[in-house]
Amino acid sequence: MIVSMPYGKGFVELEVPGSAEIIEPSRLEGLPDEKSSLVEALRAPLGAPPLGEVISPGDRIVIVTSDNTRPLPNRKLIPWILGELPGISAEDITILIGTGSHRACSPEEIADMFGPDLAGGPRILNHDAFDPSGLRLAGTTGEEGDIFLNSTYLEAPRRITLGFIEPHFFAGFSGGPKALMPGIAGIDTIMRFHSSQIIRDPRSNWGVLEGNPVYAMASRAARLAKPDFAVNVTLNPAHEITGVFCGDVLESHRAGARFAKEASMCACDGPFDIVVTSNSGHPLDRNFYQAVKGICAAGEIVKKDGAILCLSHCGDGIPHGSDFHEIMGMRESPGELLAMLEEPSFTRREAWQAHRLASVQVRAEVRLFSSLAPEEAARLGCVPVSDPAATMGELVRGRPGARAAVLRYGPLSIPYLTSEGGVT
Repeated sequence: MIVSMPYGKGFVELEVPGSAEIIEPSRLEGLPDEKSSLVEALRAPLGAPPLGEVISPGDRIVIVTSDNTRPLPNRKLIPWILGELPGISAEDITILIGTGSHRACSPEEIADMFGPDLAGGPRILNHDAFDPSGLRLAGTTGEEGDIFLNSTYLEAPRRITLGFIEPHFFAGFSGGPKALMPGIAGIDTIMRFHSSQIIRDPRSNWGVLEGNPVYAMASRAARLAKPDFAVNVTLNPAHEITGVFCGDVLESHRAGARFAKEASMCACDGPFDIVVTSNSGHPLDRNFYQAVKGICAAGEIVKKDGAILCLSHCGDGIPHGSDFHEIMGMRESPGELLAMLEEPSFTRREAWQAHRLASVQVRAEVRLFSSLAPEEAARLGCVPVSDPAATMGELVRGRPGARAAVLRYGPLSIPYLTSEGGVT
């Protein structure tokens, strides 16, 4: 059986056993009229007045949106939103890119994300989690202490957040309050948000919101500095809008998460010897740091001592120079790395991603087909692959009678074993 795996901006054809279980999100069609659906949601939001009643002519607005590792359709959404706000000029608007702890988007990437009209109109800024001068105390909670967020956001008279709701491997679902935490949080705050204690909690997992400490901290941050209005969308693998959820940042996100869960949750009656996964193609597979999500999705259903084959382009590298890159080379084996990461004294940035990856690698071999050099893939604890078809044949021959599964769109699906109760 031939399957087409998203890879960068294209696809890789791969032959898998005819008995392989193909796991992918429900085939939701894009909305027939995306703009009309958005406008309708802006005028009849959840838990908030209509956007036109929230924003008045002449108001200064900050719009927080995702960085270029997310396929959020800013080119469409932001102009449609502004069309509902007569009396608001480009000079009144600041678009704030919620980079979290990621690098800043370049001018070329910003032009690609927003298009020539937006890129040449409102002021567009990258959040910088590492610059204390651009942060301000949003408030304090008993659980986390001081929460620092972007000062431009906090000082804005009116605030709108945008998000893309998809399964997330420790926040349950992306979007919603994650626009603020970690999107525009200071690095010390992000470090507490992604601490080993929080990430290791079994409730910090795909599709779980109730009792999830990651989601709970993001929600507390959102309550401290609530946006006046939130706009979240769900997308299908073709990046078409399938749902629009607007209004209160938490209420609308919960509704969107319920919708996304129905489309992405996939029950499996037992673990698999071989799991093939992608990271859903561009832009989600632009670097290996993001590709960890696809690997972890496969890790949910792979057998102990099984094998994962991940196809992720990683055209932007690991990225190099990050703490994640350095951490992955600090120990010889995934087990040794995991032990180091679970030491209370280890507090390096991006340790959370290394922890999730190592947790899979101690259970299963991970083979990686990417644009990374073979020595880089090996440094990441993966077996480098130059020919995925040959590798697939080798894996099947080495495991006679093996059960195989294919996660065509990687982290856009939530595979789970029915024996373990699924997600909540």
